[in-house]
Amino acid sequence: MREAAALIVAGGAGTRLGAEIPKQYLALAGRPLIRSTIEAFLKHRSISRVQVVIGAGQREHYEQAVAGLDLPPPIDGGATRQDSVRNGLEALAAAGAPSQVLIHDAARPLVSEAVIDRVLGALASHEGAIAALPVADTLRREDGTPVDRTGVWRAQTPQGFRFATILAAHRAAIGLALTDDAAVAERAGHHVELVLGDAANLKVTTMEDLAFAERLATLNDIRMGSGFDVHTFGPGDHVWLGGVRIPHDHGVVAHSDGDVALHALTDAILGAIGDGDIGTHFPPSDMKWKNAASDQFLAHANDLVRARGGRVVHVDITVLAEAPKVGPHRAAMVEKIGGILGLPADRVSIKATTTEGMGFTGRREGLAAQAVATVRLP
Repeated sequence: MREAAALIVAGGAGTRLGAEIPKQYLALAGRPLIRSTIEAFLKHRSISRVQVVIGAGQREHYEQAVAGLDLPPPIDGGATRQDSVRNGLEALAAAGAPSQVLIHDAARPLVSEAVIDRVLGALASHEGAIAALPVADTLRREDGTPVDRTGVWRAQTPQGFRFATILAAHRAAIGLALTDDAAVAERAGHHVELVLGDAANLKVTTMEDLAFAERLATLNDIRMGSGFDVHTFGPGDHVWLGGVRIPHDHGVVAHSDGDVALHALTDAILGAIGDGDIGTHFPPSDMKWKNAASDQFLAHANDLVRARGGRVVHVDITVLAEAPKVGPHRAAMVEKIGGILGLPADRVSIKATTTEGMGFTGRREGLAAQAVATVRLP
């Protein structure tokens, strides 16, 4: 049941990072950091609404960052984070109060579905709950004196609350300088439960944080897909392989140009992102694709990966044929495929083998290709 709202607090200027624009609008894995944060809540099954609070002068950056997302207009923040949160809560109340609200820092873009689930789950029996991690490092004061870390946790966001509870607590705390929303709730007499957070749910504060988040976002979801394609020989004087026209004493029987290498690779990429196969996107019954160049099929699959904030990072193709020989054309094929996918030559592998005279390829009745693609998604 989608009964919870998410309030994303993005009013800070991020001056400690030293960038020309607020840190929440910097690029992370190829798209604005704040967009990743927002999308984590938009796609969650229990979140019915996402409201963002932004700082003065940020509207243009914000609109560019969230273009295409279904969001209500942003709310202007206040002089402090506490003021900004209260402004956001009042906006949610005016639009129809949810039963629960998750308050989350825009600068924590790698929040997981599991962390959101744990915070929401705790609200079934508690007025408030926050994601947190037990402190593992040894703690010392500035003078070197050790600090007992027993029972000490690092607070993260989201911090979740029953909506009426936290709205009333914030209204009662106007003018006070409290450290976070949990402190606001506790001042009003409410217990706030700790639930396990996630080390990846870091707050980007410095350039080192941003670089670390980039590594996590880039490596977060590694997928592999495989593809296979085959075409029989027919009349003609050439075949297409890997986007390269190769002279041959036969052509292939196909609806498009019959490039088995690019067809197999396209299917491998589509398989990695779970988006059907080449026939789903380019049905052979559609005359639009009659004699079409297969490089556009591969480019389309790559665009689908990019649209998800990911990228193809390595491809491996094996051509099965007695003839034509792939070796003399391998470099051109690598260059062609690398150009389409934006990959250097050492990330495009093209091999060839025969079937030792066995089967339809051994009888020179056609040729085939198999491919494996590695894709990284945020």
